[in-house]
Amino acid sequence: MVKAAKGLRAVALLEATKGVLSLIVGLGIHTLAGKDLKHACEQLLTHLHLNPASHLPGIFLHAAESLGNINLTLIAVGALLYSCIRFIEAYGLWHSMVWTEWFALVSGGIYLPFEAYEVVVHHNWLSIATLAVNLLIVGYMAWLLRRKPALALAHERNK
Repeated sequence: MVKAAKGLRAVALLEATKGVLSLIVGLGIHTLAGKDLKHACEQLLTHLHLNPASHLPGIFLHAAESLGNINLTLIAVGALLYSCIRFIEAYGLWHSMVWTEWFALVSGGIYLPFEAYEVVVHHNWLSIATLAVNLLIVGYMAWLLRRKPALALAHERNK
């Protein structure tokens, strides 16, 4: 069971990292709410030495213009909720709580069709790596949960 604990802790660290990143993004978006988002984006592009009139920075600026303050607040709240869920999942996995193992299996499984679609449509290394890592986690959780009844039965026989 030591291997299982190490695997769960590795997944817990990944989930905690996702929670931290989501929290940083949510706080960053929250600080932008109520400000002139287009101006902030123009300053960022200038700082990065990108031409706002070129194609990709232009798309970025157009997206910034279309977002209102209400949308930014909702996105920030969503990021905060997502980070809370990831932190709870990380805590539960770290402490080998069975319900979080099921949660990791189901929540990871929900993303698989979307990630597979991204691989088919965009076919880049990031989408392939994301799908591979998620397949590993979902497969590991399924394997671990499948072993639990057999381990419990073996433990009972040894008493």
